Amino acid sequence: MTSTIDSGTVQQDLGLDAAKRAYELDRKHVFHSWSAQDLIDPMVITAAAGSHVWDGEGKKYLDFSSQLVNTNIGHQHPAVVAAIAAQAAKLCTIAPSYVNDARSEAARLIAERTPGELDRIFFTNGGADANEHAVRMARLHTGRHKVLSAYRSYHGGTQLAINLTGDPRRWASDTASTGTVHFFPPYLYRTAFHSSTEEEESQRALEHLEQLIAFEGPSTIAALILESIPGTAGIYMPPPGYLQGVRELCTRHGIVFIADEVMAGFGRTGKWFAVEHFDVVPDLLTFAKGVNSGYVPLGGVAISPEIAATFGRHAYPGGLTYSGHPLATAAAVATINAMEDEQMVHHAASLGETVIGPALRGFAERHRSVGEVRGAGVFWAIELVKNRGTREPLAAYGGSSPEMNELVAACKSRGLLPFANFNRIHVVPPCNTSVEDTKAGLAILDSVLDIGDGYTA
Repeated sequence: MTSTIDSGTVQQDLGLDAAKRAYELDRKHVFHSWSAQDLIDPMVITAAAGSHVWDGEGKKYLDFSSQLVNTNIGHQHPAVVAAIAAQAAKLCTIAPSYVNDARSEAARLIAERTPGELDRIFFTNGGADANEHAVRMARLHTGRHKVLSAYRSYHGGTQLAINLTGDPRRWASDTASTGTVHFFPPYLYRTAFHSSTEEEESQRALEHLEQLIAFEGPSTIAALILESIPGTAGIYMPPPGYLQGVRELCTRHGIVFIADEVMAGFGRTGKWFAVEHFDVVPDLLTFAKGVNSGYVPLGGVAISPEIAATFGRHAYPGGLTYSGHPLATAAAVATINAMEDEQMVHHAASLGETVIGPALRGFAERHRSVGEVRGAGVFWAIELVKNRGTREPLAAYGGSSPEMNELVAACKSRGLLPFANFNRIHVVPPCNTSVEDTKAGLAILDSVLDIGDGYTA
């Protein structure tokens, strides 16, 4: 399943002089996120189409990163590009207090796909502020303040969202003043609970969470936020029964259960939302990224009837100038319709089941550097180790290593743009990547892992 993009047509957009000027201006004026400014050498991207991008020297790359795991329908999908242009010609922007047809239709299409009765949609500009607003709703709904979130998680870069985050990006901003409390989620490969089976890991992680709730005081906890399948943290799959157990604990104690679907949602795991794999309905569901493939910034919160009713007669104290922006929501409408018309969610599931999953399991058998592979749909991680017995990672938690840098460089030299984090390479191509391109990217990874094997004991 591929969109009808002729990648050959982008060649005319390439220009070495323009790329050089863009790079010079970037280094002079642009302040990059998550970076030491003097130590980076960012790649220039001059064009993109489908599952490919081109750098400033005209080299073509297969995009196995989907950028930040958000271009779920690939680059420059013609239906979405046309929809943005048509909306711009009709109505570029309007304040969120007014009804506009693009926002109304986007809300309908999203509500039709969310689980349960999450039928009211609050639009934001991205995933971080979606999580911020979800927590605000939960606090106002419950009258409580604390929020539970997992270690090895990512929820965004704004003040509350970064404090919810359970990875090292939080540390510099964590003053223990935001009411966030972290717990250990299940992660059998690096278990915190000395488990040997998925059943043990699920049970022990739930016991840990139940004790944490008891010790923190259930009446003080407004919400628990959890990535349905954690993304940047390693795409580790919740074991059977875990999310159902979390749902039961939240229900028992009146805690709002927020499912963060910012990265895992909109087809990435082979279902519209990852939480569907576990037959669980949260109270709030946050989304962004894949809702319109990142073509125009957009995020949001899908809200249960009970929480929506809290603000039926009392104003919700929150909003954004660009909430439900017409260009962004028109892109969402076109994206969702294209995903439906071209059966992209089904295609993503098929790629995972018949192409990516079998290939990665083969890597785990052949390559000593592969400690574990895991995932679903077009959402997979390869965990790289120096020693399979000790599970020593190829890069320390929270950082990189010369070995990982070499592997990433080897991918790029072979024409593959990877997504790497700590000691992992993630396999996260667009949902509509062709079988042929998927196999080509996997073949490159296979060859690169030969290099990784050289660093193993």
